Amino acid sequence: MVEAARASHNSPFGMPGITGDYARAVPSDLDLLDLRVIRALADTGSVTAAAARLGYSQPAVTQRLRRAEAQLGQPLVLRSTRGVTLTEAGRRLAQHAVHVQAALDAARQELDELAGTTTGTLRLAGFPSASPTLVPALLSTLHDRQPGLTVSYVEVEPPEGLDLLRSGSIDLALTFSYPGDGRGQAPTSTATTPDVVVETPLYRDTMLAVAPAGSFAGSGAALATLSGARFIGGCPRCRGHLLAACRRAGFEPDIVLETDNALAVTGLVAAGLGVAVLPSLSLVSAGLPDGVESRPLDGDDDRVVHVAHASGAERVPAVRVAVEALASLDPARFGLRPLRPDVSTRG
Repeated sequence: MVEAARASHNSPFGMPGITGDYARAVPSDLDLLDLRVIRALADTGSVTAAAARLGYSQPAVTQRLRRAEAQLGQPLVLRSTRGVTLTEAGRRLAQHAVHVQAALDAARQELDELAGTTTGTLRLAGFPSASPTLVPALLSTLHDRQPGLTVSYVEVEPPEGLDLLRSGSIDLALTFSYPGDGRGQAPTSTATTPDVVVETPLYRDTMLAVAPAGSFAGSGAALATLSGARFIGGCPRCRGHLLAACRRAGFEPDIVLETDNALAVTGLVAAGLGVAVLPSLSLVSAGLPDGVESRPLDGDDDRVVHVAHASGAERVPAVRVAVEALASLDPARFGLRPLRPDVSTRG
């Protein structure tokens, strides 16, 4: 036992207070602040911006960086007139920084759980149509179940939400995917380095063709009947889905207007200025005005709603209770259908 403890202490990849794979991956002569500095440099690309993010002076960040490089015996950044770029060693440490922070958060909150409550802060991000629907229901459930938990929220599109997770700026993100974008119906890694961020699919969200009343006369496919209409596009990913869906229906859409606001889209359709494709979730809050109707798209064209977090963060009590609260919501209340992944391995 003594020899084993001594070997762990002397190993260049041991870190007191942290156990498991994360401990073996982080040199013992680095501390959490060193890792936070390297992570901030990776995210911002400059010492000045990293210092501002961390709330330290530029000389303090520079000193920390030089100290870490001296202890490791190799450079972590390459400096130029345009900022800094991480070396291979720097990039690997920056990736581990997310896991180490998650492990420390888990340890801290598990101790809180011993006192019978979940406390601390959960930083949540979600996409626009989740903001007036899933997010209020989730926050209300968390308030009832864990009144000691403070939750912050920011609305961003899924790519930005995943970037915030990778940087450690948030703890949990609601995202969505479309058919054919490479993110299926099983939990998957979304980063080039395996398991940095894991997305778990939760719900199916039916995609709807939205048009002035009477546009869907006849028995033809909903989207094909609109081939001669002017279309309203949305965010870049939503526009990509619209293009792909129309091409599968045999035509190229004439996109003349663009807005991410579902309420604005239905207003434009009601005014006879175009037709659109919207997810059911967005119509829960926006609704359909008089003179507008919708039809589900044909085929397997639903989008999938996911919950995402950093790999290992499921051990953090605040993250775990939030995921459990999200899974407890009634999807039918939001026009969604439950999705049970058949595969439980990561991408």
